[in-house]
Amino acid sequence: QVQLVESGGGLVQPGESLRLSCEVSGFTLDRYAIGWYRQAPGKEREEVSCFSLGDGSIYYEDFVKGRFTMSRDSARNVVYLQLNSLRPEDTAVYFCATKMWCGLVGFDDRGQGTQVTVSS
Repeated sequence: QVQLVESGGGLVQPGESLRLSCEVSGFTLDRYAIGWYRQAPGKEREEVSCFSLGDGSIYYEDFVKGRFTMSRDSARNVVYLQLNSLRPEDTAVYFCATKMWCGLVGFDDRGQGTQVTVSS
């Protein structure tokens, strides 16, 4: 049974940083893919980034390129999303999810999410 638990969200001011964690169980971080998604109230869910675990490729949506960085700690089975230079429009619930490969629109299992609020 795959379980994903996110943490690290919070309230920050514009320009500040956060690091989100996604602890994964029942799923090893050496194959398939894990994506980070976000959903803001009244908006469509959007994918932020995707880590292709087999070959180590990481993909980012244009609106976070250069600001967000995804990484993994295979020994701890944790995937991270470093959020830098945060903007008010980054406010959303962020969650991680497993999928067969990056490029797929959907996902298989997901966590409950962690709230990120960027406000002055």
